[in-house]
Amino acid sequence: MAEFLSLADVVSASGLAGRAIARQAGEFRERSDFLWQVAAWQAAFAQAPGLRWALYFEDGYQFACALFGAWHAGKTVFLPGDAQQETVARLNAEVDGWAGDMPGALRAATAHSDHHIHALDLETSRLVLYTSGSSGEPVAIAKCLRQMDAEVRTLQQSFADRMPAAATAQVFTTVSHQHIYGLLFAILWPLASGRRFVAERLVYPQQMAQALGTQPSVLIASPAHLRRLPEALDWALARQGLGMVFSSGGPLPAQAAEEALALLGCSPVEVFGSSETGGIAWRQRSVHGDDWQVFAGVQWRIDQDVLELRSPNLADSAWWRTSDRIAPTASGGFTLLGREDRIVKIEEKRVSLTAIERHLAQSPWVQEVRALVVQQRLAVVVVLTTEGTQALARLGKPAINQGLRDRLTGVVEPVALPRRWRYPALLPVNAQSKTTEALLLDLFRPVRPTPQWLLREAGEARAELDIQADLRVFDGHFAVAPVLPGVAQLDWALSFGRECFPITGAFLRVEALKFQRPVQPGDRITLALTWRAVSSTLVFAYSHGEQMHSSGRIVFAGSSDV
Repeated sequence: MAEFLSLADVVSASGLAGRAIARQAGEFRERSDFLWQVAAWQAAFAQAPGLRWALYFEDGYQFACALFGAWHAGKTVFLPGDAQQETVARLNAEVDGWAGDMPGALRAATAHSDHHIHALDLETSRLVLYTSGSSGEPVAIAKCLRQMDAEVRTLQQSFADRMPAAATAQVFTTVSHQHIYGLLFAILWPLASGRRFVAERLVYPQQMAQALGTQPSVLIASPAHLRRLPEALDWALARQGLGMVFSSGGPLPAQAAEEALALLGCSPVEVFGSSETGGIAWRQRSVHGDDWQVFAGVQWRIDQDVLELRSPNLADSAWWRTSDRIAPTASGGFTLLGREDRIVKIEEKRVSLTAIERHLAQSPWVQEVRALVVQQRLAVVVVLTTEGTQALARLGKPAINQGLRDRLTGVVEPVALPRRWRYPALLPVNAQSKTTEALLLDLFRPVRPTPQWLLREAGEARAELDIQADLRVFDGHFAVAPVLPGVAQLDWALSFGRECFPITGAFLRVEALKFQRPVQPGDRITLALTWRAVSSTLVFAYSHGEQMHSSGRIVFAGSSDV
């Protein structure tokens, strides 16, 4: 087993020439190369003005070299979660410069003096990273190297005996090192323990199935990836080589944990914690069920059902109050009961969103549930179980809505019952596998405008449509000069046509399709629909006054030419 190093000594330790570091682009990167690259980055940062530097790299090995180079040059490192224009603009006000995959960013020095690098100071070597608050806005969290070193030591103490041999194992990741989970598990822990990490992320399940079984391996994954493992892929090779699977960043549903075990051959080790607290507890559902096992060194207590803790992962020794409600278990750990009550007012009635989620989660139709307020009305997002999905197909959405609403009788005043429901296949998550309120609200944004009907007859209909900028169909189409996608215009014509006319046949084809003038946010347009029952054809046209935007014919099964 390779010698375990403090993060302070990862670069400065001597006598470790054969120590494994990384695999990059299919080639092994040994310690000599790592030390040379760190020194090159240290030289570059030493010549760069200012103390606050942002790092953004896609490649994990390049990132690790730059990170330790910056720390050894005395810089405070800022880790943005992404390199989007808005993120860069926001961070520019806080940092003195950028290094990494950015135009004009600092590069490693091409030449540098060969001198001994001293151990890092655990208190003064610092990092600032970002986590998403409930609104989705990034929140800065500062950490010193001591906190990260304590967490890596805890991981080694808890799981080293279960891991594949360090000399041969490779650590793969689906998560970004720009966030604390990926940084700790996919970069810092491998460097401290002598396990080789793979520089490139696994983005798609097909990559996972092909890569994981070529040698003993460890997978650092998110619930978002583990919930989307296709059964149709051949996972036999992955089952041969995979020794450990970790999951963090959000809850992993029991069904997803079972499916991951069946496909990957490993029961995922879930780690519970936050960017602020670090790791608090862990579990394997195949062994512990719903019970969380508290990490060594973490002290915890319950105050009015809410978890409070002290931990070496925190900045000081004060008790930290979380927002998580828990109940102790006979095993010495705890189970999660949900977040601390979120009280909102609906129609002047006090409503607990936590209580609503707790009651709905007891339905056999519900796998995951989130309650929120949308335009001063209670709304609910539900991921259905297999039984729930079958019921939805059999009974229809109104019946499912009512069935779930009935479960809230006596919990919520009738006037404050949920009015809006969404049933996505999975809860939306951001890059950190967090389901934020902003992402949930996005599910309730309209896909099409509300029509103002000017005419509705047996074979003719005409409506005015106000094209608002918040329609979801404008997302990504395009940021600078948004235009209404043609596929959205087709979809609207089809859906409005089915509402107005007795169209029962399946869609066959589109004929005479013409797009003549773009439709933009703020436009007020007219949609004219004509139903030709004999030929099962829906004729549509979008116009504004005399100007035509688009037109065409949609043919359905049942027409005479089929």
